[in-house]
Amino acid sequence: MVAGEVKSALGLELSNSSLGPWWPGRRGPRWRGQLASLWALLQQEEYVYFSLLQDLSPHVLPVLGSCGHFYAVEFLAAGSPHHRALFPLDRVPGAPGGGQAKAISDIALSFLDMVNHFDSDFSHRLHLCDIKPENFAIRSDFTVVAIDVDMAFFEPKMREILEQNCTDDEDCNFFDCFSRCDLRVNKCGAQRVNNNLQVICDKIFRHWFSAPLKNSAVSFQLQLQLQEAVQECADPEVPGGNTRRDAPSMFWKLRRLLQATLRELQEAEK
Repeated sequence: MVAGEVKSALGLELSNSSLGPWWPGRRGPRWRGQLASLWALLQQEEYVYFSLLQDLSPHVLPVLGSCGHFYAVEFLAAGSPHHRALFPLDRVPGAPGGGQAKAISDIALSFLDMVNHFDSDFSHRLHLCDIKPENFAIRSDFTVVAIDVDMAFFEPKMREILEQNCTDDEDCNFFDCFSRCDLRVNKCGAQRVNNNLQVICDKIFRHWFSAPLKNSAVSFQLQLQLQEAVQECADPEVPGGNTRRDAPSMFWKLRRLLQATLRELQEAEK
């Protein structure tokens, strides 16, 4: 029944050996109550995600404990469009003043690391269909953590969601996850045509890198290269529907430019 709930919520087939985090243990005087609590927790998709992924990625909230249908997670500073830098950097050690450019570069690199984890480290790719600052938080070391995964789907579930009837491409848009309409059969393709990196570039990186960083020691040439790379990442298509650059090469280009930005900032501090 536990495996069935996981398959229904996440679209994943799990073996009995993978169910350890959700199994209450040996029978005892409290076993029936533990089962009732477990069942209540399993009805909450976010709890299932956090429990399943907490030991596999630093970019997912760990579950600290539970009581009945309640569960506790790490308390972190969440993002918001009301913050100038999207995240409350004044609460993070080392960020105030001239350190803001370094903090933003560190956070951007952590977003890239998260994209890489979610694309490569699980049995199926994890798609984020609602990317906005409020759904992420940062730790004191600038690690980005997904704190709201209501709209996150592994590949099997994503394909099931996207494959719907349609009359045009707009019918195939599921929040930040897009597909295309095949007008021959009036059916959306099961394959997502955009990706996590593209949406993060559009909704997060544009905010930081569409204009020169204020009071920054980063050279204008490097800032311009980063600005152009973010633009290319966010809008990868050129007229005719072709893609300018595939996702892996775009990922490494952004990573290289952000690392170069950090090196210039560190040199300026010496």
